[in-house]
Amino acid sequence: MASVNKVILLGRLGRDPEMGQTTSATSVARLAVATSRTRKDQSGNRTEETEWHNVVLFGRQAETAKQYLTKGSEVYIEGRLRTRSYEKDGVKRYSTEIIAEQMQLGAKAHGNPPAPKQTPAQQQAFGDDEDVPF
Repeated sequence: MASVNKVILLGRLGRDPEMGQTTSATSVARLAVATSRTRKDQSGNRTEETEWHNVVLFGRQAETAKQYLTKGSEVYIEGRLRTRSYEKDGVKRYSTEIIAEQMQLGAKAHGNPPAPKQTPAQQQAFGDDEDVPF
């Protein structure tokens, strides 16, 4: 039987990447990525739920994250889930993280400014396709 372990995230960093190295000197970056969704509660009020994800990047991707990502940067991650266990203060603990296999930087991470907002007058200036001057 085949199985699938795939995660896709589009979110923002909650802090700058934390850098480290493996014992074989491979770069490692740890990211805290927030994703949010809006839903209506039982009263009909909209509420936003934020979920935090621990993401780990290795090698060149880790170096790219270090160079271009900062707190608030948008990032797209594709990867797989990994749960590991460790012991702290005599208590066995578990941590689930996403091992990134692909990463794409968002517009702000590339240094591209957002598109300028149009005033209502500018929005109305080209209302129909026939009005476009080219």
